Amino acid sequence: MSYADRTRRPPRTLTDREVKKLLNVTGAHKLGFRDHVIISLALGCGLRESEIVGLNVADVTRDGRAPVRVIQLPIFKGKSRPDANPRDHTVHVPDATFYKLELYLRSSRAPYFLEAEEGRGRGVWGYEGLGPEAAPLFLSRKGNRLSTRQVREMFATWQARAGLDVRYRFHELRHTAITAVRRRTKDIRIASRFARHANIATTVRYDHASDEEIAAAVKGLVA
Repeated sequence: MSYADRTRRPPRTLTDREVKKLLNVTGAHKLGFRDHVIISLALGCGLRESEIVGLNVADVTRDGRAPVRVIQLPIFKGKSRPDANPRDHTVHVPDATFYKLELYLRSSRAPYFLEAEEGRGRGVWGYEGLGPEAAPLFLSRKGNRLSTRQVREMFATWQARAGLDVRYRFHELRHTAITAVRRRTKDIRIASRFARHANIATTVRYDHASDEEIAAAVKGLVA
């Protein structure tokens, strides 16, 4: 039995208003741009936190500077399975995320971030002489590869700064992205390819009505 059949409930997703709040607060904060790009990758490409922190500079660029439109993920769920096919785990980068990534790569290799534990920002400079093939795309405070725990802490910090009433897990950005693709295309097969699900039955749980859709549907009812 698939996971979708076991749960039989739609995934939790952020509202359009909540997404805008998050992007606005991270985009406006002078030390938040690294995190802004991370959130954009999750929303625009449906990436998991492990897939984001596993990215190197070479994975998202042609020459260490200019970003690519299609990313071949070096890390993805199920990679260790014998039947795993890396070609099934390429992601297309939407325009908004592409331009943010381009700006991030041109920012003198100084990825700034918000220190979640202390509520203050510090800058990290450079990649310690590493070439783009081995250089992490996103660095931690100590100049090491960002961890999934740090991504979760970062996301919790920005949710508080954005004033969200509900607290979400970082993975729910991926749920939000898949749901958005399903609603935009009205095609569950495209949503399944976007999500890189092995079984389309897993994607069926994203075929649900949002609060915004329900509100729009009942707005003109005679009652």
